[in-house]
Amino acid sequence: MKKPSFIIGKKQILLAGMTLMLGAAVYINYAVAGTGGEIRATEKVKTQSINYGEAELVDAPAENGDDYFSKARIERMNARDEAKETLKNIIGGGDATDEEKSVAAEEAAVMTGLMESETKIESLVKAAGFTDCVCYLDGTNANIVVKSGDDGLIASEAAQIKDILLSEVTVPAENIRIFDVA
Repeated sequence: MKKPSFIIGKKQILLAGMTLMLGAAVYINYAVAGTGGEIRATEKVKTQSINYGEAELVDAPAENGDDYFSKARIERMNARDEAKETLKNIIGGGDATDEEKSVAAEEAAVMTGLMESETKIESLVKAAGFTDCVCYLDGTNANIVVKSGDDGLIASEAAQIKDILLSEVTVPAENIRIFDVA
């Protein structure tokens, strides 16, 4: 007669883990169903009020405003010229594969679209009454530097700039930064 073996193997451990997960799912279902479909919040959760869709104001370095905007435009233009030259070399290069050329052409098209959007946003912000503006877009982030008065930007002005930005491009609200330079 063979004695039963009580050795715990991989199958038994897997079965026990799946049973625990099933039990947890049943309990969570019971807890949610007992509250009318909503999970009960503790007092700590109820007292927190965070609005994740608001624009973030950040103070820019203290420089002469006119110098800053001139330098920023020149630096942005130089960086874009270098990127264009690199993409041109890839597209026109003899050793690049067709796939590499295709990707470079797509990147060039995206960069051109971002440049057009930046120019349009800057013009619209200036038309809204701001003295000067520089916009930086990279597809997922948007940084806008605005020349403001001595008092800085107020929340309604930041919201106005954010509305102008979002009317031209699609960027998650948490990736929008608005800087003010006096």
